[in-house]
Amino acid sequence: MKKILIFYASYGGGHLSAARSIKEYIEENHSDVETSLVDCVKYVNKSLNKLTTTAYNEMAKKMPWAWGRVYSKSQKGALAKISTTSNKIMSLKLNKLLQEYKPDIVISTHPFGSQMCAVLKRRGKINSKIATIMTDYAPHDQWLVESDLTDYFFVAHDGMKDALIKKGIDKNKIFATGIPLSNRFLKSYNKEEILKNFGLKPNKKTILFFAGR
Repeated sequence: MKKILIFYASYGGGHLSAARSIKEYIEENHSDVETSLVDCVKYVNKSLNKLTTTAYNEMAKKMPWAWGRVYSKSQKGALAKISTTSNKIMSLKLNKLLQEYKPDIVISTHPFGSQMCAVLKRRGKINSKIATIMTDYAPHDQWLVESDLTDYFFVAHDGMKDALIKKGIDKNKIFATGIPLSNRFLKSYNKEEILKNFGLKPNKKTILFFAGR
């Protein structure tokens, strides 16, 4: 039986949502595959995970402009170097899980998972295939750290594929598939019935507002 390990990180709900959708699809369509879903940052350091996810959530809610600056600064410079160095150190603990589970392929919906696995692969600790699911609409540089060790990149659109090629990524490793969604979005519904249930008029445009995760 093939084994697939799916890594995510709890910085916002998107990484987890994409990871769950991938796991759901594999389980429904491939009975000969075993999957496991793991928060890679929480696994290597629970205290760091709690601190950083709390900081992220507070900044995203109360100071989105500040989070925007952190996101931008983490591409290059001191902050990027700190992030990359810490991932190299944390990869040593992640190796324990990889040696126990022995996955055929590791899928990451957050750059930290891909980085840590690539570091271990470079050191000869693992030989699993590495697939990165870029849950962004632009190629942030943290996704590309140790990118020569990543076997597959799945991106949101063709524009991202072109951007990665310009950054030197082999075009044969890049697939513009969109960001993974739950199978619930593939279901068909009766439009007239739904409008009637909610008291909406078919000749008027309906706008849905939502917030949170």
